[in-house]
Amino acid sequence: MSNETDVAATGGLQEHAQRREIAAELHARPFESLSGPLRGTHLAMLSEDGNADLACVTTLCEALEQTPPDPDSTHHSVDLGAFRLRWERHTEFSTYTFFTSGVPDDPTNPFTNPALEAVPGDWLRTIPGELIVAVHLTFEGPDSPDRPVHELAEIFHTENVAGSEVADGAARVYTDFRLHGDGYGRILVQDRGLAPRRAGRLIQRLLEIETYRLMALLGFPTARQTTALLTGLEQELETITRRITRSSSLDNEQSLLKEISALSADLERTTARNSFRLSASRAYDGLVQRRIENLREVRIRELQTIGEFMVRRFRPAMRTCESVVERQEGLARRISRAADLLRTRVDIALEGQNRDLLASMNRRTDLQLRLQQTVEGLSVLVMSYYGSGLIYYMLHGLHSAGVDFNVNLAVGAAVPVVVVSAFLGIRYLRRKVLGPEGEH
Repeated sequence: MSNETDVAATGGLQEHAQRREIAAELHARPFESLSGPLRGTHLAMLSEDGNADLACVTTLCEALEQTPPDPDSTHHSVDLGAFRLRWERHTEFSTYTFFTSGVPDDPTNPFTNPALEAVPGDWLRTIPGELIVAVHLTFEGPDSPDRPVHELAEIFHTENVAGSEVADGAARVYTDFRLHGDGYGRILVQDRGLAPRRAGRLIQRLLEIETYRLMALLGFPTARQTTALLTGLEQELETITRRITRSSSLDNEQSLLKEISALSADLERTTARNSFRLSASRAYDGLVQRRIENLREVRIRELQTIGEFMVRRFRPAMRTCESVVERQEGLARRISRAADLLRTRVDIALEGQNRDLLASMNRRTDLQLRLQQTVEGLSVLVMSYYGSGLIYYMLHGLHSAGVDFNVNLAVGAAVPVVVVSAFLGIRYLRRKVLGPEGEH
């Protein structure tokens, strides 16, 4: 019935099975409409089972008698009374963002009474996966006063605060990209004329910067471990390359070829183990850079901007990940060239051995032919000798029987005939056994 409806709605044209799904993808995760003052807590959990994440959100919504997400949903936003929940499922992780309205109890500390306090603790402990991102966000209303640098240092417990005007001056953003004593990061946003939808986009980008930043940095420990492995493999390749230049025997070169094949296998195993993580880090890094560009930052007094902070503190780690990928690719090419060189040398040596073997076989064949010809000549003589003897005894018998003739003269005349007959007989037999080739 649905297929018939689709055909009717498109004027009789048959729709692609995924047309509506891909058309709706751009609108699958709309931004929230947010107005200050409010507080938010954002969690990202590494989880391989998206169904478990969905079930967890469904349980919370049903417990609070609110609409649960659809069975195949990867995004859900719902007002749960005391707080609002925004859940999103990504490839490697799920995010849970909680919002509550109102100002903190302590006006001097905007991060008191975080939104997480409104979330049921029993349910919170059932969220599947491992925590990778945890950050409290405070969105102050348009009447909030500008905070001097020394006050920001007290709020974030550090003078290393990054901040800027964003959204064409419609907001101010401050953060320090650190985990505080409670294990959470902190982001402070001050409204300076944001519309609710624009505020939602801004807050979503800031939370995504923090999420993608930490997801990208997951590749950094892998990159450091791989660096040590690559150094060892490069040293082994250098040793093998030096031995190649000194090698002069086929056995040694075949042994080197086995060693370089094992080295190539080690590199492939290392690459396969870290390929996904390093590729994911590169992708997340790109997302971080685009989100920062979308902020359109303008410097505030002596504070460093978020983009500048990332260039100084985040980009070196990402460059390390990129360099590991480049080193792996370069090492693979060098191993391949060395293996090709060794294979070429082994092939040339084997061709030389085969050539020498064929030459030796040809010499032996030539000697056998000469020996055969010599033996054939001797055979003609032997057969002629014994044939002449038989003729002598035969003629001698006839002479004794009374036939008058010269026996010696007759035997002498028969010898050429016997010799020719022996020669032709042996030649006939050789042709009969060897065919036309027996003539050569």
